[in-house]
Amino acid sequence: MIRLYGIPRSRSLRVSWTLEELGLDWQYRHINFANGDGKDPEFLAANPCAKVPALIDNGVAISESAAIVLYLAEKYGEGQLLPKAGTAESALHHKWISFIISELEQPLWTMGKHKFALPEAQRLPAILPVAKWEFDKAAAIAEKWLPDSEFLLGEQFTVADILLGHTLLWATRFEQDIPPKLTAYRDRITQRPAMARGLAKEEAGAV
Repeated sequence: MIRLYGIPRSRSLRVSWTLEELGLDWQYRHINFANGDGKDPEFLAANPCAKVPALIDNGVAISESAAIVLYLAEKYGEGQLLPKAGTAESALHHKWISFIISELEQPLWTMGKHKFALPEAQRLPAILPVAKWEFDKAAAIAEKWLPDSEFLLGEQFTVADILLGHTLLWATRFEQDIPPKLTAYRDRITQRPAMARGLAKEEAGAV
């Protein structure tokens, strides 16, 4: 059995979306940190860092959202969600994933940490304009790189699309300016039924 620990609309949505794209059977465990769920031994066994998402797949514990979705695609995808290893398409896919995680997402998470995630004494409001500048710079690069095809790798929907689509949803919630091609891409990618199913399952589990 696959069990996902998460919070709706957090990085765990990347995982629930992937699970639904692959048509897998999975359980969801909502982690309410305010209620002390972050200290639950079962959750800490999945991720000793006490962060979401975390996933247990038949005894294998995995954390870090990009690592989880890549693992799922490799183990269960049977050619879905990943280009063939060692190809030019795979190199492009890896480049996108690295850029999304290290350049596009990070300023958004800086905003999140200094708005609500960190203890109030550790928050620095002055860093928010810097984070916005960093995001705008990364978004301009992504806008330039974005192909005219439906997906990042042409006709194949991949893990990179899931990561970029979710990151752009974060940017929208953080009220950031998104360039026009990326906006159209976000709207198209996030209409996928698998994403809606994953989110619905997370929200139902959080009630």
